[in-house]
Amino acid sequence: MSSRRFVWLAGLVLVVALAVPAIAEANEVTKWNQIATNTLVAFPGPGGGAPPALQINMGMTQGAVYAAVNAIERRHRPIVLMKKFNSKASKEAAVATAAFRVLSSLVLDERAGIPSATKAALLQTLETEKANSLAAIANGPSKTEGIAAGNAAADAMLADRAHDGRFGPSPWRPNSDPGHWQPLLDPLTLLPLLDPTPWAANVRPFLIKSPSQFRTEGPQDLTSQAWADEFNEVTRLGRATGSDRTEVQTQIALFWQSAGGPALLWNPVARQLADNPAYGVDIADSALLFGMLNMSAADAAINCWNDKYYWDFWRPWNAIPRGDEDDNPATEPDASWTALLTAPYPEHPSGHLCLDGAYLSGLQMFFRTNNAEFDVRSSRAPMLPLLPNPRHFSHFTDPLNEINEARIWAGLHYRTADVQGAKLGQEVAHYARLHYFQPLH
Repeated sequence: MSSRRFVWLAGLVLVVALAVPAIAEANEVTKWNQIATNTLVAFPGPGGGAPPALQINMGMTQGAVYAAVNAIERRHRPIVLMKKFNSKASKEAAVATAAFRVLSSLVLDERAGIPSATKAALLQTLETEKANSLAAIANGPSKTEGIAAGNAAADAMLADRAHDGRFGPSPWRPNSDPGHWQPLLDPLTLLPLLDPTPWAANVRPFLIKSPSQFRTEGPQDLTSQAWADEFNEVTRLGRATGSDRTEVQTQIALFWQSAGGPALLWNPVARQLADNPAYGVDIADSALLFGMLNMSAADAAINCWNDKYYWDFWRPWNAIPRGDEDDNPATEPDASWTALLTAPYPEHPSGHLCLDGAYLSGLQMFFRTNNAEFDVRSSRAPMLPLLPNPRHFSHFTDPLNEINEARIWAGLHYRTADVQGAKLGQEVAHYARLHYFQPLH
């Protein structure tokens, strides 16, 4: 299906999709997307397994896949790879080769610190999956040219990201003044629990102009009524025990704290939709979808982490015991307050919402509608008996609205951080769509 025809029909297809019995069938893009998420989540946190770094690695992988397919069937502005390949080249061979090469490079990167046994197992799985993918394609010029396109895209992506700031120094500078983040201490070692990948804040973005292009407006002023309202809201709703939230709200807060972060929540949703024949998504459309989603989300993560260290705002567990230090008579300290969930980096804006905003906005733009039927799975779901597993949603905005509340129920964020985080992700996704993913003709 042509890109223009896909855009025109997307809304109609989604309206009738519920009435069409569909059998999901993976194409090579969605197959390798799942291989990518399975591979990258196995990385140690400091080596790229932490959510913002995992998302950057997903941007590299899906960006190379998109570049390879777009070099064969030039529908959109080229990214990374400028060379054009024969239109009869095998897109399947290009996808498998590009994804394999980038993922293998990430596994082999010594900076990732992957244990030898894990590294060997990951590489063996990638080799097997590549062999299976290429064995399914008939030998001949089309396969050969597709492999060449995949290698060229991987080479271009790896060269482009060779000195992009990954594994660089931390931007954090300790500050004990009111309003600034302080890390929690490990109860066993008494050492500070620090961000495993603070360098995400200064990685060179894929699509936006700089890591701070979409700087948020920032937290509420500590002397304002708005700050007092948000302080008191999370004090009531976010504490570990004795809070005003319901048991269902507690389980919803835990549901969204899933292993791997938003990348492992929304890539499976995109696969559901792309693999459903009712939606008419071909391999080139899939390459566009996953390239757009993951590069946009990677840039949202970079800009978000840059924002976090720019504002260096204190978490609720910093602020609430020190409620008498903010020069605001409407906030009261509570030395016994602890959060349901914690995170080892500054509060503002919400990293989860930054990525959720990018993914869910990207899905809306690709399918040209807010209406879609999809399931979301969480690694925590087996421990949450009050929630169905998976959870079903009918609109892309529904989970975004729920997560906005869930991060407050978790005691992780104030409302402003959630709202501004989602906006940041949406702005990055819209910028990427406008400047890089418009059809050429």
